Amino acid sequence: MEHFLILLVDWGMGALLIGVFALVCITLVLIVLNMIKGDSKKSDTDEK
Repeated sequence: MEHFLILLVDWGMGALLIGVFALVCITLVLIVLNMIKGDSKKSDTDEK
């Protein structure tokens, strides 16, 4: 039974999808951090 379950999983495609998902998450986090840093610079210049 265990051998049968292993054959149903395509480990290469699963690893690829996890890698793509991680890359997208990291990219989105970097975009949000960049937006936060950009907004703080604008608010500093607006207050002065």
